[in-house]
Amino acid sequence: MFRRSRGTDSSAATSRGRMIPIERPLLLIFLIVFVNLLGFGIIIPFLPFYAESFGASPLVIGLLFAAYSICQFLAAPVLGELSDRYGRRPVLLFSLLGTTVSFALLALARNIPMLFAARVIDGLSGGNISTARAYIGDVTAEEDRARGFGLLGAAFGLGIIFGPALGGFFARFGNAAPAWVAAALAFVAMGFTWIWLPETAHRTSARRRVPWGELPRVLRHPVLGQLLVLDFLYWAASALYQTTFALFGARRFGFDVTTTGYLLTFFGMIGVAVQLGTIGPLVRRFGERTILTVGLVLTGLGLGAAALVYRVDLLIAAVIPAAVGNGLTGPTLISLLSRAVGAEEQGRVQGVSGAVESVGRIIGPVWGN
Repeated sequence: MFRRSRGTDSSAATSRGRMIPIERPLLLIFLIVFVNLLGFGIIIPFLPFYAESFGASPLVIGLLFAAYSICQFLAAPVLGELSDRYGRRPVLLFSLLGTTVSFALLALARNIPMLFAARVIDGLSGGNISTARAYIGDVTAEEDRARGFGLLGAAFGLGIIFGPALGGFFARFGNAAPAWVAAALAFVAMGFTWIWLPETAHRTSARRRVPWGELPRVLRHPVLGQLLVLDFLYWAASALYQTTFALFGARRFGFDVTTTGYLLTFFGMIGVAVQLGTIGPLVRRFGERTILTVGLVLTGLGLGAAALVYRVDLLIAAVIPAAVGNGLTGPTLISLLSRAVGAEEQGRVQGVSGAVESVGRIIGPVWGN
């Protein structure tokens, strides 16, 4: 298993024997992920205050966020395996349905157990990002894969950037209003998938071990093992930075919530611009490994410098290269993971990668805070 993919394996996918134009599926995946992450972004600033209205303590609020990541960690490899066996489209539809139901349950919640039930449902069905990655691996040629993952990263970033603003706007209409809006957006994304997204998966009928049973073999793979370790470290560091920046800014520079939000939005837009405008040409010219190395160096130097400065202008100057590096690192790392295997194993590998990233998002904030 885990054979090196050939260019002809994943240059394009077929649907009922016909070649699928690459641009339309990519744009549809961008739209689906953006709409879904817009709903997720709405929930991020809303959930703590919503949980407090039911009497939740800070610890319980933290566990609510952790419940989603833990369930996603358990489910992502299984959903990735199912997408290899039965196709990307059914798994995407199931995942988006689960997200819709979870947000609706969140809006209808009357107690803390219902909040946990909503987050558990969302986590267990939350394979849409890893399945979308596998889909991109199906419909792009190897030389265009980093660009495709850059488009996915941009959709992710834009959803997270604009979602909280929408959540703040709709919160004025009632405590449950943001959750209903998020449910509606997930339902719209499910509609886009059902109506317009063609199937692309190179389905496999071979019986394979359960995904978790093969994890040791994945980690021993000469390429995948190293990439997955790097994937874990990168996402743990990213989660650490994202969840501690507000406290760091408040204690060292006196930032309030508004200033912190503006700065994070500014840094996020830099990453989106890199992923939309430059990642494709840079990878075609210099190669994925070179761009990944440059991205990691820029991110490390930028965040390291930010830890040492005591002036706001120097902080901004330090974090800008980190934001550029972040925009370069994500798509190239995912692209290298995708290229390490054949077309019939894209779902499994992206599912395992999603689980590894979930562990990073669990450990990073705990360690950082």
